[in-house]
Parts: sequence; structure tokens; C-alpha cells
Amino acid sequence: MNIVITGASKGFGKSIAGRYASSGHHVFLCARNLDVLEETRDEMIAAWPDARVSIQAADLSKKEDILRFAEWIKKETGNIDILINNAGRFIPGSTFNEPEGTLEEMIDTNLYSAYHLTRALLPGMMKQKKGHIFNMCSIASIHAYTNGGAYSISKFALQGFSKNLREEMKPYNIKVTSVIPGAAYTDSWKGSGVDPKRIMEADDIADMIFASSMLSPQACVEDIILRPLAGDL
Repeated sequence: MNIVITGASKGFGKSIAGRYASSGHHVFLCARNLDVLEETRDEMIAAWPDARVSIQAADLSKKEDILRFAEWIKKETGNIDILINNAGRFIPGSTFNEPEGTLEEMIDTNLYSAYHLTRALLPGMMKQKKGHIFNMCSIASIHAYTNGGAYSISKFALQGFSKNLREEMKPYNIKVTSVIPGAAYTDSWKGSGVDPKRIMEADDIADMIFASSMLSPQACVEDIILRPLAGDL
């Protein structure tokens, strides 16, 4: 299968890409930093010599980059089986004191990236009458918390996008899944002092996405909610 993954050079995206690449699927990856993206590709090919990994640098907070990435995907492959909208960013703060422009930045990165890329790639998926779209939401999509601010607002919006898209795509046999993880140990947690054993592993999220994408055509997991065993931080 052909798998498109955004924000794929580290964290959840890297784990998800590895899960599919190691299983023989062709992964098409993007991230902002080309050097790190190339390192990710090289690591995967070293680990799985037969892996098919195609990369393209793109800043998905910018619409022109999104559309350029989408055109590259269309040229590289005739069909897309799975789209995983994972690109995102977290800026802490509260609505009353976060810096001016934070909401716009969070919406651009966490919502518009998924919205515009999905719209660009949907016509092909609708024509083939199959496909699966995963949107990387967050516990912040369903539970507001202090210091969540614009980030939480953007993730609530992404969850709303997923819900609406799910209904729209039913006639086209395209599945839509919201991925709603709590804290998992990725690069953003390094140096935080949090015990890695207190929170989830990035591979936990990758394994759940992979399993959900391998169900029968008539089954759709609408929401994947994962939290650390001991609860949210």
C-alpha cells in the first residue's frame, strides 16, 4: 500500500512510518527539515533494506508548501491508500496571556495542514472509492486543560474536521479516524524530568494506527483514544 505521513521525521510520525515501512508498504514522508528527514529515511533503509521510503521537505503551516507536496505525491504514485495527517506543533499558554499570533500559528500548523492536504488528495481517493484518513488529534481535542490555550482550540477544531469528514466520506468507502493520544515519550519530553515509564511510547500509537488500518473494508475505527495507564499528567 501507499502511505502518506506528514511530520514524519520524529516522534509519532517517525514511529508510524517505521511501522508501515517494516511491513513492506511504500511510505511517502514529509517534514520541514530536509536533513533530519534524510536521516530518517537512511535509518529506515538501514534497518529494513527492502523498505520503500520516498521523502519531500515541506512546511505544512504554509498552504503553498502543502499544495506542492500534494502535487509531488500525485506524480510519485497513482493512488493513495492511507493518509496520516500527523504534522503539528505545541505552544503552551493560556488564551489571556499567550503571545499575539499564537492562535493563528496553531491553526495553520495543526488544522489547516490537515484540511488543505486532505482536500488536495481526496479527489483521487474518492475516484478509487477507497482509502483511510487518520488525523492526529490529542487528548486536548476532548478535554480542555490549563495552559492548553490556542493548542487545545486547534486540536478541538481538528477533531471537528475529522467528525465532519467521516460523515462526508461514507458514500465513497473512505474511512476517517481521529487519533487521540495522551502523553507519549517523544523528543519533546526529553529533558523534561518525566520518567519515560510514566507515559506511553510513540510505538503504542503507531501500532494502534497500523492495526486499525488493517481491518476489513466494512469496519471503521472512528476514534483511537490512548492514555498513560496511570492517567494524564
